[in-house]
Amino acid sequence: MAIRIDVAESVLNKTTHENEACQRLMKIPGIGPVTVIALIAATGNGGAFRKGREFAAWMGVVPREHLTGGRQKLLGFSKHGNSYLRRLFIQGTRAAFQRRTKQAPGLSEWLAQLAGRTHHNVVAVALSNKLARITWAVLAKEKQNRLLALTNL
Repeated sequence: MAIRIDVAESVLNKTTHENEACQRLMKIPGIGPVTVIALIAATGNGGAFRKGREFAAWMGVVPREHLTGGRQKLLGFSKHGNSYLRRLFIQGTRAAFQRRTKQAPGLSEWLAQLAGRTHHNVVAVALSNKLARITWAVLAKEKQNRLLALTNL
């Protein structure tokens, strides 16, 4: 059993190191080889979505909206969409949240402010929403400098 795990791990690492898109995505905090492979397998190059919010909604990490009388009210998260990918993102963001002092200064400050006023699970989902949008931008736009600008907030 351990041999099969080692073989699967080596194939996963080889695939991520050979693919240029995987290399770009793995520079995002909280995104690892398993998440990258699952993301590319599920979305391809991200061209099916017009913007990052659509991608995040497809994953199920954006709040539902209720509009009445011109007023917008954000409700809980719908949890529709790709549950496996959402689970991977949220677990990755929990790891990134634990290492928030070692993140980019803008991201670290945003996380500290958010953690001061909400529950840590809400922070994890909010960060996964932000990282999902960044991931879509990196995949769809294929620009490395976009990643650096977005993670610095």
